Amino acid sequence: MRWDDSHDWSAAMDGYKLFRRDRQGRRGSGVALYVRDCFNCIELNDCDDKAQCLWVRMRGKANKADILLGVCYRPPNRREEVGEVFYKWLAEVSQSLALVLVGDFNLLDVCWKYNIAERKQSRRFLECMEDNFLTQQVSAPSMGGALLDLLFTNREGLRGDVVVGGRLGLSNREMIEFSILGKIRKGVSKTASMDLRRADFGLFRDTLVERVPWEKVLKGKGVQEGWALFKKEVLKAQEQAVPMCHKTNQRGR
Repeated sequence: MRWDDSHDWSAAMDGYKLFRRDRQGRRGSGVALYVRDCFNCIELNDCDDKAQCLWVRMRGKANKADILLGVCYRPPNRREEVGEVFYKWLAEVSQSLALVLVGDFNLLDVCWKYNIAERKQSRRFLECMEDNFLTQQVSAPSMGGALLDLLFTNREGLRGDVVVGGRLGLSNREMIEFSILGKIRKGVSKTASMDLRRADFGLFRDTLVERVPWEKVLKGKGVQEGWALFKKEVLKAQEQAVPMCHKTNQRGR
């Protein structure tokens, strides 16, 4: 969000509490969250200011469990040490709470269908999400053809339908709408990963090497175009030869 204290009045909304975390040492940037006044919420301030994250704990009504809401902005050039601060904090809070995490993560190289990525930092991000049993719930792009804005949950049945579409004001992003449900089934995760123990590597080799005329396919192609073609065939072979499985939360969270 791009405002300072003198503009707080223009950001207020009747019937809502505003939580915000501004980026330190730089004008502009940061994250914010509006929560209806009827909900009992408390902001958690333990996270390092270098990580552009905001965490709010929503108290459950009656016998319902508390839910932790997280809003995060991950710059494209985030330093590795800042990312580790975020991962450490995420591991701590996801141990015992139902968690909903949203934000702009700038992970353009990630293939969410197979949970794989090209860059080292993106692979580290995926590893952290899997370790904490967080499942990515958005499948449609929110800006052009890019899947920048993501939604993660760590419990099955925690969120309702996810709808991407429509814009707020002059924003260039599509809105992501979803519901947070009160009843949560514990101990079940839908985080998918490759089951390499059941993989048919013979089929993978045959599909990738023997059935693709690489000399003809790559002839006259540049490095980037050649890599894109090779990657496409690898994913196709992987889909045929490597089954997927769901991680199970052994701690019964």
